[in-house]
Amino acid sequence: MKVSLRYFASVREAMGRGLEERQTGATTLAGLRQELQALGDPYAQALGAGKAVRMAVDQVMAEGDAALQDGCEVAFFPPVTGG
Repeated sequence: MKVSLRYFASVREAMGRGLEERQTGATTLAGLRQELQALGDPYAQALGAGKAVRMAVDQVMAEGDAALQDGCEVAFFPPVTGG
């Protein structure tokens, strides 16, 4: 399936771009993240297992077990704090 990937803040800086489209065999967010990490840098650096990264599917915050659909938009961004 084809998904649109969006990167924000420090993840965007590490990736060197804010948007890309990619074919994936993953069916969940966690599977997609692992698939991307396996591509090596910069994916492994920005989305590695030890990195605190929030995720959203179609602009709704989601956990790793969230299902992916063909044509969905997946966003990756660091946690944010307010004050």
